[in-house]
Amino acid sequence: MRLNKAHRRWAFVALAILLIASAVVFFGTSPSKDAVEAHGSAVEAESADVIFASPGRVEGASDATDVGAAADGILRNVYVEEGQPVKRGALLAEIACQDLEARLQTASAEADAARQARTRLLRGARDEEKKMAADKTDAARATFQEAKSRLDMQRALFEKEEISRAVYDQAVRDLSVAEANLRAAMQNQALVAAPPLQEDSARADAEVSAAEGRVRAAREQIGKCSILAPIDGIVLRVYARRGESYSTVMPRPLFSIADTSVRRIKAEIDERDVERVSLGQKVSIQADALRGKRLRGSVIRISDVMGRKSIDSGDPADRRDRDVLEAVIDLDHGAPSLPIGLRVTVQFLAGKSSAK
Repeated sequence: MRLNKAHRRWAFVALAILLIASAVVFFGTSPSKDAVEAHGSAVEAESADVIFASPGRVEGASDATDVGAAADGILRNVYVEEGQPVKRGALLAEIACQDLEARLQTASAEADAARQARTRLLRGARDEEKKMAADKTDAARATFQEAKSRLDMQRALFEKEEISRAVYDQAVRDLSVAEANLRAAMQNQALVAAPPLQEDSARADAEVSAAEGRVRAAREQIGKCSILAPIDGIVLRVYARRGESYSTVMPRPLFSIADTSVRRIKAEIDERDVERVSLGQKVSIQADALRGKRLRGSVIRISDVMGRKSIDSGDPADRRDRDVLEAVIDLDHGAPSLPIGLRVTVQFLAGKSSAK
């Protein structure tokens, strides 16, 4: 009898110990009621703040800019790599343009010749030419004076009938020739000393202007053979390869550059939600790459023009025939540097917005 009572007593003790151990394990691994309620309230509050959601994409301070070339030819050199920072105007690549360089040399030589011809025209004859013209005039005048004196002497003799008519006529002819030579010499001297005619100057100016225009055109064509960075930023993609041909008939991007000094989000708002977005509105940003972490930001710019979708959300139910409104979102301070082009989901939150 005593033995049965002892067995029952030990059985109750063992059962009590088992129940206590189970309670400790249960309450030690399960969240407290307060914690569960608090977590549920936070989730409900977060969900209650969301007005609507839109697809978005991470961008830099500027949109990614695709850079091509303005000339046809073979890529001679590529000077940058992906991830390399560049300044505006930096040389990215060159296209071989030897034919244009030869054309520039020819145009430059023609321009120099035209300028020299105009200079000679405006300067007039050289001093040596002017002196030669003056000497010819003096010689012609001396010959004329001699012929005139001879004619006077021959006239006196002819009147006295001491010379024949033929000799007298020859003296008259000599004077006429000498007078004509003197007149021609004087005209030549005046022409040498005279300034250029207005039409000659205008023609010379036109020839110089046309030659210099050909030089500028050749230089502009050669300038198109150099592919320059249009903005300050980072080279995101390099599609160009040395030795490849490029055609302006079927252009393609050779480089992609963006200003990555800051990260922003560009969201595409469906036309049904346009009235529910405003400047300064707070947003919550989610992405698979964030592993459940949420980023915060605010709307800093809203486009004035509706456009077509450019962000593919991957949802088969997403209609692409709707127009969208672009909104730019600035991330709060301390946000991680997300890769440009990352697709995100932007949740627009309720609450009073403060326009920026």
